[in-house]
Amino acid sequence: MFIHPLSDVQSSNIGDGTRVWQFAIVLKEAIIGRDCNICAHTLIENDVVLGDNVTVKSGVYIWDGTTIGNNVFIGPCATFTNDKMPRSKVYPEDFSRITIEDYASIGANATLLPGVTIGTFAMVGAGSVVTKDVPAYGVVVGNPAKIIKYIEQ
Repeated sequence: MFIHPLSDVQSSNIGDGTRVWQFAIVLKEAIIGRDCNICAHTLIENDVVLGDNVTVKSGVYIWDGTTIGNNVFIGPCATFTNDKMPRSKVYPEDFSRITIEDYASIGANATLLPGVTIGTFAMVGAGSVVTKDVPAYGVVVGNPAKIIKYIEQ
């Protein structure tokens, strides 16, 4: 495992072969699998689980309530949200969850709204705003994101 000295990694639940680069923050209760690459300028909160072989590009903040499967790619500046009605200093009893299943890819600057699931092998196009679940093998683009095709198995 490689932890850059300019990162703030509080979790001890990080798998072998994972690399965490400078200015990344990983909170104490986060769980990160093997052989992941957590790029610079990222944040991973406590109630977050990342599988094995996950790539998190720069500028990504992964908030409480997020579960990411194995072999997932998260592009630069992808945005995760977990509160359907955000207000300053007003917190929900439970944060909405986001689930990204195995082998899915999230494009740069995509936004995932609270409560969505991205299916196995699904792809979210760059800049898309995902407002509802994406089925396995689905490819979505736009705002709101709409299915444009399915990836062949």
